Amino acid sequence: MLKTIVVGSCMSVQGILEKTLPDGRICVRVGNRVFTGLPVLKAA
Repeated sequence: MLKTIVVGSCMSVQGILEKTLPDGRICVRVGNRVFTGLPVLKAA
């Protein structure tokens, strides 16, 4: 499942969901790299 996260103050990353952390952050995989950040909320 594709997910978009915010890493830092202005960088967003979209990738395959790897895992969800207890503090609300999620990890996504882009190629062979894994990024961790806060999920972007869906618009109405």
